[in-house]
Amino acid sequence: MNFSWMAWTWPTATFFATILLLLVGMGVWEYFSPGGNPRVGVLRFETTRGDRLFISLLGSAFIHLAWLGLVGPGLWWALALSVVYAIGVFRYV
Repeated sequence: MNFSWMAWTWPTATFFATILLLLVGMGVWEYFSPGGNPRVGVLRFETTRGDRLFISLLGSAFIHLAWLGLVGPGLWWALALSVVYAIGVFRYV
């Protein structure tokens, strides 16, 4: 199969592979510990693990877009900030 029309680069492939691994990991986690552990955090509504993953991915996208607009193309610090944000979401939301 010729996928050259898709303009795959290593960062693009790594991004989609990471999303796939996160979803598979969450599926395995749900299989071994069903229920999603719903809880009420700082947002004052009930969230499950899947909700917290979605919130962290959405927030990370906004962090990266803001970083690109305000700082520039060096995204390593934005990645570090996104990881800290995701840890905070899973801990407190």
